[in-house]
Amino acid sequence: MILLRHGQSAFNLHFTATRKDPGIIDAALTELGHQQARAAAEQLAGERIGRILVSPYTRALQTAAPVAAAIGVPVIVTPLVRERAAFACDIGTPRTALADAWPGHDFAHLDEIWWPPMPEPATAVVDRANLFRAEMAALPDWSNTLVVTHWGFIMALTGISVPNGERLRFDPTAAPPETIPWKV
Repeated sequence: MILLRHGQSAFNLHFTATRKDPGIIDAALTELGHQQARAAAEQLAGERIGRILVSPYTRALQTAAPVAAAIGVPVIVTPLVRERAAFACDIGTPRTALADAWPGHDFAHLDEIWWPPMPEPATAVVDRANLFRAEMAALPDWSNTLVVTHWGFIMALTGISVPNGERLRFDPTAAPPETIPWKV
């Protein structure tokens, strides 16, 4: 499967410059983030992708949109692959507002408030990653899956820090990382 970290968000832009939470709730992509999403769509066009799993955060949905349009596969929204709730950007948008903003996606299975209270312990993200790993490993076609997700979730799955807009191949049948460096 392929893990794709969402493109640069307004939060990422400000946090990288200051190392302080700028207080942006459910941050949208910057222009660079949209460029990264379009580049990912071009790069992924030749891959055998049968499904796209995406986090319900706006930045992930925006990143998935050009990819889904380019390869013509369904987008499945799942909070299982969301970011670790640690900053203001990890406060999500309520389900009904997401459904209004993204009428082509199914949000009916989400709770109205689908993100966890803050802060979310690192152990909870690792538990979520392990659940995701097991669910995906049980699917015969896991290798045809694209997951549009976040830094913290990718870190919990792989132990690797992935930059905005970058991809990483992932085998859910492989052993989980022994340690996870949670530096932010």
